[in-house]
Amino acid sequence: MNLVERWVALAGEETRDIGVDLVARYDEPHRRYHTARHLAAVLDLVDELAPHADDPDAVRLAAWFHDAVYDPERGDNEELSAVKAERVLADTDLPPTVIAEVARLVRLTRTHDPAPDDRNGGVLCDADLAVLAADPEDYAAYAAAVREEYAFVPDAFFRPARADILRGLVELPALFHTPAARDRFEERARHNLRTELMLLEASA
Repeated sequence: MNLVERWVALAGEETRDIGVDLVARYDEPHRRYHTARHLAAVLDLVDELAPHADDPDAVRLAAWFHDAVYDPERGDNEELSAVKAERVLADTDLPPTVIAEVARLVRLTRTHDPAPDDRNGGVLCDADLAVLAADPEDYAAYAAAVREEYAFVPDAFFRPARADILRGLVELPALFHTPAARDRFEERARHNLRTELMLLEASA
């Protein structure tokens, strides 16, 4: 099932145009990592982790919108993506409470730090960060794709900024929040983060 059909299966045929627009956004030429492939990977993991969510469909909708706006030169992509979700979904039959939850979840991907009792947030954040636990070759491809998205930033500025992000992640008590994701991803993700951080520090 292609991505547009996955959207239709989730939100209904009458919202097909929304799915078409979202897929087009993830296919924007300036994206290297935050692409339709990333969206599909997040959706697949949300499906796997759905038993840990209180409202799996709200999490799926949030996954669709979480990178709907992505401009590496901006610092408010999550907020703009959440606002887009609020505006677009207001024209559907979704209850306002669900729309509000979708927008809240999208905003949460700025910090990836859900509250301990935030089951929906835990599932979305775990699905979004699962790439950190990729095998070494795929992780290297992810890191390279992120660097390409920030090609306008000189190495002298990118490396310390990226290292700060990695240190912040390594210092978190837990990268993953659902038991299933923690068991599956935590150790490998920490290894990958420490390896990339070591390489960045060595090239500084």
